[in-house]
Amino acid sequence: MLVNFLEKTVLYKGISQEDIQQSIDFLHVRKKKFDKGEIIFSAGSTIDDLALVLSGSVIIESNDLWGNRTILTKLGRGQYFGETYAILKDAIMLVDVVANEKSEIVFLNVSNLFSDEIKTTALGSTIIANILQISVQKNLHLSRRSFDIAPKTIRGRVMSYLNSMSVQSNKTEFDLPFDRQQMADYLNVERSALSKELGKMRDEGLIDFHKNRFKIFDIDYI
Repeated sequence: MLVNFLEKTVLYKGISQEDIQQSIDFLHVRKKKFDKGEIIFSAGSTIDDLALVLSGSVIIESNDLWGNRTILTKLGRGQYFGETYAILKDAIMLVDVVANEKSEIVFLNVSNLFSDEIKTTALGSTIIANILQISVQKNLHLSRRSFDIAPKTIRGRVMSYLNSMSVQSNKTEFDLPFDRQQMADYLNVERSALSKELGKMRDEGLIDFHKNRFKIFDIDYI
């Protein structure tokens, strides 16, 4: 049931099921399925909807006119996207949001939230506060990525990224959210060069990996 699912997400933290059901009406909540590679939101457009991954996963990426792709993040079940552009109604999207696999997305039109009738209610103000929390979490993630791509060398970027993933999971063995091409696009490096550097690091006994499963051996070095 959609209400039960929404209740477990950040947007509806502290909100009763009765109020969630009420919000479904004034937010015009609806669902839509997407195939892998299908664009959900496109750069150059404006949107009114905050979106939520109900199933599957999506990639947020930047594609320039010369065909270069930079992956900013991957989002899975229960995660929201598009909140900043949905609130700033005239803001033009600078990124594409693409289905990473077969996915079902929930769309919530947040324009009504800022009407005098709704924003002053306890329900409206709580949802707005929760949207702010979602936005802050996204800013933190983008800050982490800026550290990951700051080093000039491929090894430096790999080391920074693996370190941040280890810190987040509190483990030295973890799964990365990306396949190898996506990892290269996230770190802004060539896939072949990334694969070569990963191979060197494995040969040197620093890491081991199989597909997207990584293990760090020399945590002090990383």
